[in-house]
Amino acid sequence: MFFQQVTSGSLGEHIYLLGADDSKDCIVIDPGEVQAALNAVERAQRNCIAILLTHGHFDHIGGVRALKDKFGAKVYIHEADAGMLGSNRMSLAVLTGDLVKPAEADVLLHGGETLKLAGLTLEVIHTPGHTKGGVSFVLKSDRKLFVGDTLFQEGAGRTDFPGGSEKELYHSIADKLFPLEGDFDVYCGHEEDTTLEHERQFNPFIAMGKRRGW
Repeated sequence: MFFQQVTSGSLGEHIYLLGADDSKDCIVIDPGEVQAALNAVERAQRNCIAILLTHGHFDHIGGVRALKDKFGAKVYIHEADAGMLGSNRMSLAVLTGDLVKPAEADVLLHGGETLKLAGLTLEVIHTPGHTKGGVSFVLKSDRKLFVGDTLFQEGAGRTDFPGGSEKELYHSIADKLFPLEGDFDVYCGHEEDTTLEHERQFNPFIAMGKRRGW
C-alpha cells in the first residue's frame, strides 16, 4: 500500500496520503495547508480522487479547495461539520487570521459508511467530542486508524471549542475506538503516532472518565 504522512502549518497538522499499490489514485486525509498538500500529491505522482476530513477545523481543511480545484477530488465530511468548510468563523480560522478559501462537501457522512476509494476500503466511525462531526477512518486491511484530533498519544483532543464535549469524547474513544478488534496503528492529527493497545492501557483521559463514572 502507498502511504505517506506530511506535517504542515504552524500547528504541525498531519496530512495523510494513501492508496493501493496498483492504483495511480490516492486519498488525502486532512489536507491542512495548501502548498504542503499540493506538493505531497505532486511528488507522489498520483491523482487525488477523494479528500476525507476527520473534522472541520481550519488547520485540517486549509488545502481542501486547492485539491478540489486541481484534481476534481470529492470532499467527504460529517454532516455536523460541513458548515465549517464555508465559514472561517465556524472553522476557527478567524482566531489566527489564517483564513481558508471556502469549499463545499460532496459527500456528507453520518458514521457507519464503508468507503471504497483508490483501491482501499475504509470504514467511517462517528467520533464526536472534539467537534460535533468528528469522525475516524478505519483501514482494517492494513491495521491503520486515522483519528484526527479525537485521540492522541496518552491524550485526547481539546473540548473547549464550540461543539466540544469531554463526555462525548470519552465515549467516542472508550465505546467506539477501543472496542475495535485487535491492535491498530493510530495516526493522529498532530504530534506522535501511537497504537490502540497502548492507549487502552495508558491513556489518562480515559482513566479520568472512568473515575468520573462516565
